[in-house]
Amino acid sequence: MFKQYKEDIQSFIDHDPAAHSPIEIVLLYPGFKALQSHKRANWFLRHNMPFIARYISQRSAHKTGIEIHPGATIGKRVVIDHGHGIVIGETAEVGDDVMIYQGVTLGGTGKDIGKRHPTIESGVMIGAGAKVLGPITIGKNAKVAAGAVVVKDVEPNCTVVGVPGEVVRIDGERVDDLDQINIPDPIMNAITENQKKINELEDKIKKLEDLKNENIQHDDQN
Repeated sequence: MFKQYKEDIQSFIDHDPAAHSPIEIVLLYPGFKALQSHKRANWFLRHNMPFIARYISQRSAHKTGIEIHPGATIGKRVVIDHGHGIVIGETAEVGDDVMIYQGVTLGGTGKDIGKRHPTIESGVMIGAGAKVLGPITIGKNAKVAAGAVVVKDVEPNCTVVGVPGEVVRIDGERVDDLDQINIPDPIMNAITENQKKINELEDKIKKLEDLKNENIQHDDQN
């Protein structure tokens, strides 16, 4: 248990260059506090004390601005950066080594019964303000760009952007470090590609017209 506690602290240090010491993480980081409170709330829920579980989670939400339902499953070395505005639903499952930025929602659609919230597999990064909705799965090492709204499954090692979220790949390979400022735009990329093809066709048509005119002139001279 203490080993896991140390791993959780180290994960925050590894992911946040502003962190100066373990004591700073423990006392001052709302994301760390919310995750530790969730562990206690989840313990009480699993031991048939739902009122105490909800009391702990709601008290934590009031203090940190991060609402994690006691029933959510959270893996090891998860990092919540800043954290305000994060909501993680009851049936959400978050794997190991997941990075979650502020304003993220792992929520439901209001139409599902039973498993209502997403499954986030290990190594996933979810950018600021992203919404992942419904009983979908975000595959291992996938990246969800800031502001994306994801309502369907994402395969491992993919990057998803936009509203609604669309999967993009760079040279068919995963994006190791997603630039959350210069986010790729799949629609604009498609428009640019189509324009390129149109320009190529226009060049071919012009060449054919020029060749035709040359042939007509040659025939007139003969």
